[in-house]
Amino acid sequence: MISICIATYNGARYIGEQLASILKQLSAEDEVVVSDDGSTDGTLDIVRSFNDHRIRIVDGPQRHSPTLNFEWALRNAKGEYIFLADQDDVWLDGKVRRCVEELQMCDCVVSDARVTDSLLNTTSESLFQLMHVRRGRLSNLLWRNGYTGCCMAFKREVLSKALPFPTDIPMHDIWIGNVAAFCGSLHFIDDRLLLFRRHDAATSCNGKGSNYSLWQKLSFRWHTLKNIVKLKTGIR
Repeated sequence: MISICIATYNGARYIGEQLASILKQLSAEDEVVVSDDGSTDGTLDIVRSFNDHRIRIVDGPQRHSPTLNFEWALRNAKGEYIFLADQDDVWLDGKVRRCVEELQMCDCVVSDARVTDSLLNTTSESLFQLMHVRRGRLSNLLWRNGYTGCCMAFKREVLSKALPFPTDIPMHDIWIGNVAAFCGSLHFIDDRLLLFRRHDAATSCNGKGSNYSLWQKLSFRWHTLKNIVKLKTGIR
């Protein structure tokens, strides 16, 4: 069984296109878990309009935190293979099949993506190139994070290790990627499997550059490293 976890908040502009691109890749037994953080713009009306038994809406934490909202979606996921999905992207045909194939050989995968503007006009052919993604786990922990949530899929074993999220992690995808890399196996897929939409309201800074100070970046790395050590040593 496959679980697609989406954290929504006022995503009415794009959520319909994203759901349509996902649902056509799933079987009747799979699910889409939508954790909504209190949308006021009709997001849930659009989700419900699909009238698809595979979609399950859960009330989010109402904290305006993407990390906490994704954590709640993940806590409600039932599948063996779990995908993270943003509310504003578009999945390309074959994304689910390609990732599940790779997950037969590793615990977590991160695919490349084509970066677009709000109208899906390509602005960069490769998110990996735009972010200067490196493959080593130490590089991703200490230098530059390459674990972009909407490009990730992983096995339930990874989720079991990652939950509950430590309260001081920088972002959900950074934490999950590092858990997979240090407590299992992670593989980067060079195929571009989605359209990674960048627009003014996007929460993620991936593909746009970071506004965090050097001190904040160092703090993020320290907290991630500290929590990975705790997880590895069993003192969490």
